[in-house]
Amino acid sequence: MPPPHERHDYETDHDEGSPSPTNPMAFQGQDYKKLLHQSLRKNELYIDELFPPNRSSIGTLDKETDVDYENIEWKRPSELVSPNKPFFTVDGISRFDYKQGSKLGNCWFLASIGALTSKTSIKKTNDIINQVIPADQSFSSNYAGIFHFRFWRFGKWIDVVVDDQLPTIDGDLLFVYSKTSNEFWPALLEKAYAKVCGSYGDLDGGFISEALMDFTGGVHIQFTLNEAPSYLWDIMYRAAKSETLMGCGTYQGESREAVSSNGIVGGHAYTVTGVSRVTSKRNPVHLVRVLNPWGETEWNGDWSDGSRLWETVSAEDRKWREKLDNGEFWMSMKDFTQNFESLDICCLCPDFLDRSPGCHWKSQRNFGKWIAGTTAGGSIDNAETFWKNPQFRVRIEELSEDYTHEEGAENTLVSLMQNHEKRNRSSQENYMIGFYVFKMRGESGKLSAEFFTDKTPVAIKSFDALREVMEFLWLEPGEYVIVPCTENPGESASFVLSIYSKHETHFEYIEETEENEDDL
Repeated sequence: MPPPHERHDYETDHDEGSPSPTNPMAFQGQDYKKLLHQSLRKNELYIDELFPPNRSSIGTLDKETDVDYENIEWKRPSELVSPNKPFFTVDGISRFDYKQGSKLGNCWFLASIGALTSKTSIKKTNDIINQVIPADQSFSSNYAGIFHFRFWRFGKWIDVVVDDQLPTIDGDLLFVYSKTSNEFWPALLEKAYAKVCGSYGDLDGGFISEALMDFTGGVHIQFTLNEAPSYLWDIMYRAAKSETLMGCGTYQGESREAVSSNGIVGGHAYTVTGVSRVTSKRNPVHLVRVLNPWGETEWNGDWSDGSRLWETVSAEDRKWREKLDNGEFWMSMKDFTQNFESLDICCLCPDFLDRSPGCHWKSQRNFGKWIAGTTAGGSIDNAETFWKNPQFRVRIEELSEDYTHEEGAENTLVSLMQNHEKRNRSSQENYMIGFYVFKMRGESGKLSAEFFTDKTPVAIKSFDALREVMEFLWLEPGEYVIVPCTENPGESASFVLSIYSKHETHFEYIEETEENEDDL
């Protein structure tokens, strides 16, 4: 029987020897430096045989896109902008550089790029950009038709190599393109992510949280906006000042990506690029700035580019207003929570959640497997098999006086991510996953079925068919057991269970005892 668990006893996954942004795994065994040097030595432009310029790399596109596959031509940037010289970047990297192509419904991914590239003075956010898009790539110095990008995938950083052959029709890029015709970082970044996911078609449809996590390798926090706590704007304001990426999604409209009368697109992903407060008629107004990855189509209500409410604020506050048709706009927090369904925040560390600047959250991560017939016990409704699920012990030490339990001050965040380990993203139908938390009272070893017969969990994360689910908890000092599971027994998948806490916490996998192994 394969082992159902892999230990990772470190605070973050950046320890020596572990795949990290500075020490990533070579995706599919392709070493960027070696391939670059080979191409330069041979004086040949690189051709990626593992993501070839053919139909397999395009994949299956939505029928509504009406693409003539026979007319697709793969061309290098030098063939597209000649005699103009192609550039990897022009005047740096900006969220306004690109527009979503009309042939692929990957607004969730492009909205994540908007978060990644939002202009900010926060140095560590720039570090996030640099860890995804390595510096010193160009079409001049050491150019060999090869580029690389880095993503965090299910607990490990990978380095992804691509050649610069891009799919076109009639000389136009088929998918994302830069507003500056001779700039190509957006198209190459999209190609690298398509390679990781299997094909361009595998990018069709998704949740912004998926790419945000793949850009940061950090913690994901989600808020349902119609249940938003009263202090959410304060959290967003602190998040905007720290190393965070934020995105949001709208309610599904009557048809796919239909534009409402107020300019908001239904079933669409957006980027949160700013949070600010202005004074209007002596009253404070909380504002949120949002970016449409289409690069156009904006909110036209209160505090939009053309709103007269900007005339009621001081000249200093009016600096936030920009009358540009670039897809970015301001709206009040009230309108934001009414027109958007969810908010996703991804960050390296959730310290911004606390008002106290001295608070530092710690993280720990464990890797495990649900194996049909042995460790895939299903939900607690499956009394005979539930206990067979992997179990993790958490011990919360005495709480600091600085971290008292008050509104919005949960001390623990638990995240569960599933991974079917298939190449093509679209073929990975997510299981319904969730987890239970039970209080322990000195028990040792893996807990048996009897333990759970009369126990009421102190917390439950309801099941959802998402790649990752998370929940904020308040846990008093003591010992607990977390049981991650699929809703139905017998469903096999790998998973990553992460815990974030602002107190001293011990987190470990509960090993099987000989007695338990006999029961299995």
